[in-house]
Order: sequence, then C-alpha cells, then structure tokens
Amino acid sequence: MKELNLQDILSKTQDLSKEKKVWYISIIGRPNAGKSTFINALLWEKVSITSNVPQTTRKRVLAIHNDIDSQIIFFDTPWVHKSNKTFNEEINKVAIESLNESDLILYFIDSSREGGEEENYIKELISQVDRPVIKIYTKTDLTPKINIPENKEIIKISSTTKVGFKDLLSAIKDKLPLWPCLFPTDIYTKQDMFFRISEIIREKVFLHTKEELPHSTYVWVEEIEDLTLEKDGKDLLKIVAYVYTETESQKYIVVWKNGSLITIIWKEARVELEHIFDKKVFLALRVKVKKNWRKDERLVKDLLK
Repeated sequence: MKELNLQDILSKTQDLSKEKKVWYISIIGRPNAGKSTFINALLWEKVSITSNVPQTTRKRVLAIHNDIDSQIIFFDTPWVHKSNKTFNEEINKVAIESLNESDLILYFIDSSREGGEEENYIKELISQVDRPVIKIYTKTDLTPKINIPENKEIIKISSTTKVGFKDLLSAIKDKLPLWPCLFPTDIYTKQDMFFRISEIIREKVFLHTKEELPHSTYVWVEEIEDLTLEKDGKDLLKIVAYVYTETESQKYIVVWKNGSLITIIWKEARVELEHIFDKKVFLALRVKVKKNWRKDERLVKDLLK
C-alpha cells in the first residue's frame, strides 16, 4: 500500500494541477449491502475488509478511483442502525458525518434481501441531508427478493461480475464538476499503516469466529518497524499487535485449544500483509482482555477517528 504524505503531494504537483471531474461521494446502505465489496472490486485493490458477518465496517474508509477524465473520492461508510449503545452511537456519527461532508450520495440497496426497519432508517437519514442521491441495487447476480423498479435513474450492479459498473461510473460523472485533482493519481486510499494492518487482522478474526463474537473484539497495532535482515539484506516489516476481547471466555474462543485458532488468524493475516507490503512480515500477535471496552468512550473515539 502506498501511504499518502506531503512529499507525495509536493512531488506530483502536475497531478494536482490537472482538471478532471472530481467530487467526494459517500456510499450508504444497511449492513452487508455490498459497499465494501464494490469499492474493492472497482479499484482492484483491497481497501475495505469484508466478511459475511453484518456490520464489518466500523470506520469511514476513503477510496480514490482515478481514470482518464475523473477522480472520484468515495467514503465507504460504517454500518448504520438505531441504537443507544455508546459504541454504536459513535459509529452512526461517523456515517452521518460522511453524508454531510460528501457532494453526492450513493444509496446501496441489497436486492437479495427484503427491506425492513434498517432500510427505513437509512431512508430517514438520507432525507435529512441536502445532497443528490443515486439509488443502486446491488447483488443482482443473485435471485432478487424485492421488486427492482425499471427506471433510468436506478442502476443495478453486481460486484461479483462487475455488471453495471460502467453505467454507475457514467451516472456519477454526469453529476461531477471539473476541478483540479485533490490527490496524486497513483493514490487509491488514504489509510495509515496502523489502520490497514489492524483491519486485515480484524477481518481474519471475523472470518473464523462465531457471528456475535467479532463485535466484542478490536485490534490494536502497538508497533511497526522496518528492518533489514543482516543475513541476506532483505527488508522485513516487524509488527506487534493485540486482539482484545471483552471477557476471558471470548479470549478462549479466539485462541482456542492449544492456540490453534489464533495461529490460523496469525498465518492468514501475515500472508496477506506480505502481499500488500511486498516484503517479509514478522507478526507478533497476542490476545488480551479489556472488559467492557465498548463502553469506554475515549477508546471508542480513538478506534473510529
């Protein structure tokens, strides 16, 4: 992953002086509507983690699509639903801020599931924001469970087959103004290494634990260090990270018998991180307990900022 920093921007001023169709766009939809899968498929890069567990995305992720005539800056918003719990309230705030800070809203509707209270809540939020909205019906490669209106203003996509991507980009560009690029054209995300690493590890926890457990966990990256091996002179990335749970019983589930599950999580995360950073990775991964962490307002804000 290429990090975004001041030197990058200053060294690529020719990118920033070129006018393209440029805008900030937020994507909103209920949990598992396909927002993160769309972003990853569009950019051909893993920017947002995905899993079958609802409410995987916790933090706003910025993803940048560059082509010949546009620079489209997407906010992949966290899951949104009504709740009075501290952790959920903070996540909702992040999503709502994304709507207010964007210039255009993409409203993702999962065609493979029936609507309900969550869908109504999303509609209520959108109605409170004075921004143009494009409705997108997702997962159209699956059998639909709802009626999809036949309307030229509505777009149908499949992130598996990329059907509808061209129509969606065209609809977005029709609404974009000409503007100097806001980011160098070889940048596809604005994520620091600590966040990127923690998300990859958290994804592996989601994939290998029970449905309710992942929401009781978070990942904290304590240390990142670039090293050069004396033996062969190759680069090595040293990472020290912790998976936190709320209870000892949850810790046992993540670790499992003789550390069998945390070993799988460690191995899969390390392999993917080596692919992302294109170097060998030494990953020290441990599991700790922090009771009732989701009620700790300061910690929750730190995790979501």
